[in-house]
Order: sequence, then structure tokens, then C-alpha cells
Amino acid sequence: MSASSASGDKQIVMDPFCFRQFSEHESSKTYKGTVFSDITIAQMEDAVNEYYDESKLKDGYAPFCKHLFLKNDGLTKTAKLNVLKITPENEHLLRSEYQARNEKELPVLARHFPAHLLKKENVESPVATYLDIILYSREQIQKEDAAQGDTSQTAVTASWGIISIKAQDVDTELPMTPITALRNALGKEEGGSGVPINRTEYMAAAKYWSEHATIS
Repeated sequence: MSASSASGDKQIVMDPFCFRQFSEHESSKTYKGTVFSDITIAQMEDAVNEYYDESKLKDGYAPFCKHLFLKNDGLTKTAKLNVLKITPENEHLLRSEYQARNEKELPVLARHFPAHLLKKENVESPVATYLDIILYSREQIQKEDAAQGDTSQTAVTASWGIISIKAQDVDTELPMTPITALRNALGKEEGGSGVPINRTEYMAAAKYWSEHATIS
């Protein structure tokens, strides 16, 4: 039984989409973002639920999306910052490739700093001060699962599912990458949320991500 299906009376559970961020899960071996190796899915769920209070939720890009900013006071040492400002000194390390977050999504073009190349250049990412716990409502998760023919989570009753965890040094939301906004606009059948693009937010995100890239 998965961590999500064993939710009990928890308000928040880990959605299977986020399992790839934990080394205990096989999908973490090919995931290029933050992977936690010193904390389990169950332990992270417990920490988030202990901190959770509805008044602490911050609005996300759509009504079904919320953020919970959890201070990383020794919870995990493997939550390294995974965004780096692009400079003339490091831009030669940027790489691009087509990526899909799971087998049901369309691959999209993304760029990143490969962690192994940064290591060769002696660039070390500090441990994050905050964890941005990104939540989707149960209703939205069920809609997206249904659109892709996934019935594995139909018995889960927790109000919120953790769909991503971002390691960062601020307790505010970083701009969504433009390609993620485009993927969302494609609709649930292609792995998105179905939320149309907000041009103002998209342009602000494009400016931020023209000067930054993720580390993976």
C-alpha cells in the first residue's frame, strides 16, 4: 500500500507524482530535480502535517493550487538549492534536452545546469532554508488522474496532495517555468492542469527564467 493510500486522517498526503523526489522510490534514479535521500516519504508527510494549518496556505497559480512554506530547520540536509543565476562564467555549462515528467506526458524542451558539471567547476549549492510544499486539491488530482486513465488513487480522501517540493532560500513562490505553463495549457490529457496561460505572469516568468536555470 502506498503512502498516499494509507493516508488515515491526514489532511495532506504525498501524491505518487512526487515520489520521484525521494531516493526510496525507483523513479528517483532518473529524476533531475531535488531528490531527498535522508528523509522518507512518510517522514516528510508527518512533518508537513504537523506544520499544517489552513491559515498558512498561500495561493498558487490556480484556485486548486496552494503553497505551504516549511522552514528547513534540520529536517533534511539533501534539500539543496536547485536554481542558479546564469552568468558569463557559467553559461557554457547549460544543457538542453526534451523532458517528460512521466510516461504519459509529452516531452518538452528544457534547459538546466548538470550537477556533475557544476561539481567539476567546484560550484556547490547550499542547503535550502525553506521547502515550498506545492499542493493540489483532491478534486483536481482526481480530475487529472481520470483524464489519464489512472484509478490508483480513487480511495484517497486527504484534502490535499503534495505534487512537488522545491528547495529554495525564500518563503515565497518562485515563478513557474514558461514551459510548465505551456504544458498546463495543453490540458489534462497531456499531463497539464488545463489552466490557460496568464500573459502577465508568463512574461514575468520568462524574464526570471531567462536569467536563471535549474540544477539537475
